Amino acid sequence: MDAPTTTPADNGTSGGNGGSGWFTPHREPEPADAEQAAGDGRRLAGLRPVGRPTPGDDSPVQERISPAPDAAPAPQPPAVTPPRAQPSHAKAPEAAPVEAVHRKPGHTHDAVGALSGSPQPEPGPSPPDPAPRPRVPAQRPAPGPKASPDAVLIRRTMAEVGPVADKVTSYFYALLFVRHPELRPLFPAAMDTQRDRLLKALLTAAEHIDNTDVLVAYLQNLGRGHRKYGTRPEHYPAVGECLIGSLSRYSSGIWNEETEGAWVRAYTTISQVMIDAAAADELRAPAWWYGEVVSHDLRTADIAVVTVRPDQPYPFLAGQYTSLETPWWPRIWRHYSFASSPRSDGLLSFHVKAVPAGWVSNALVHRARPGDVVRLGPPSGSMTVDHTTDNGLLCLGGGTGIAPIKALVEDVAEHGERRPVHVFYGARTDHDLYDIDTMLRLQQSHPWLSVRPIVDQQARLQLPDAVREYGPWNEYDAYLSGPPGMIRSGVDALRDIGIPSDRIRHDSVEELVAAGD
Repeated sequence: MDAPTTTPADNGTSGGNGGSGWFTPHREPEPADAEQAAGDGRRLAGLRPVGRPTPGDDSPVQERISPAPDAAPAPQPPAVTPPRAQPSHAKAPEAAPVEAVHRKPGHTHDAVGALSGSPQPEPGPSPPDPAPRPRVPAQRPAPGPKASPDAVLIRRTMAEVGPVADKVTSYFYALLFVRHPELRPLFPAAMDTQRDRLLKALLTAAEHIDNTDVLVAYLQNLGRGHRKYGTRPEHYPAVGECLIGSLSRYSSGIWNEETEGAWVRAYTTISQVMIDAAAADELRAPAWWYGEVVSHDLRTADIAVVTVRPDQPYPFLAGQYTSLETPWWPRIWRHYSFASSPRSDGLLSFHVKAVPAGWVSNALVHRARPGDVVRLGPPSGSMTVDHTTDNGLLCLGGGTGIAPIKALVEDVAEHGERRPVHVFYGARTDHDLYDIDTMLRLQQSHPWLSVRPIVDQQARLQLPDAVREYGPWNEYDAYLSGPPGMIRSGVDALRDIGIPSDRIRHDSVEELVAAGD
């Protein structure tokens, strides 16, 4: 759900209370009414289905989803009349009120388990930062136990709206901005890239409602990351209301009260997991960091190595990435990998390639200079070294994807390990191997490291195919970083040569697409 964006940086400290974003970090939200006042300020104002009556009438209201394993299922909501499309000058359909559904933080595994119908382990203590962040799950869940009734209904809806996904997205944002105009200034002026990300993340989470371990880890990562956007608990019902309104409109042929109930329960749980994760993260980390540019090294005409000094300690792991916002394009964030393992001086380096029409990348390559200040979100990503095994590392880095690969090599060296590490560094031309000297110096310093540049000037030898000529790789963990197409073909090639999927690590292809500009 990486789509809402924050307002420009305020003049306070990192994560400060500027009063202009969705969040007011480090401060408890004020109770919205008597029912919320009984809570602790962080609990979800639960979603009332579109078209439901207000809490004051005699109609039945949605029950809370109990975290207890033996909780009875929530009653199905009545049928919905999907909202009709409105012209740009028309008044929006009257927004349905929401009913407060409270759940104490810390029961997110139980909440998801209640939806999936499977018993869940007791939640343990939160791991200290920095922890490897899980990859965004694939769009189709892995085969497993029989799907729960809610999951069946949710996937049926998604199959129905798939052919008209663009219309679903456009109508979703139309509802959101017309019903809740106060939220529109918090998004970037141009929604061409951002528009799909929020809805795609919501739908991805809903589709994996039965896969508790993957779902909870994914949502917790989203909840932590959304702190930088200023997301507040009371904004989740508005998003859910418009999500259901858009889905019901474009799946009217199959939409009924059972389907609506499944989506209400799923979204309520999704929201609660994210709210709980954000609340826990607020106790140990700021919502964002300020970073002063201290070095700008233009390696080629369109690639720069940008080094920043964060205003306070920034914990991360080699192989992870973060999101950056520049002062020239406020409310627009892009992902970039750390180009080194954690340094003793606390500096952070990024390799940035300017792409056509890329607002953030062009600003960082062609406009940023020492003294400029950017904002950084929290670290994320699971492409980190497993130091509990002696497996070798097979690393494929294409273009600026060599940055996190270099960080992994440094991480292995700093741990004093002599595990074999083979790096395949791919580029279209010799000129594009902008960091080859650094990689060759590392190879000279570490006999366990092998670096092979792969130049594909005639587009005949793809980087993943070159790996087939070497090996065997059956005792290696694989790491891929680069353009989305390279990662997709690389995963296929590595599977073909016998590396199991659970030993192939890369970050979300969807996020890499968004990072391209």
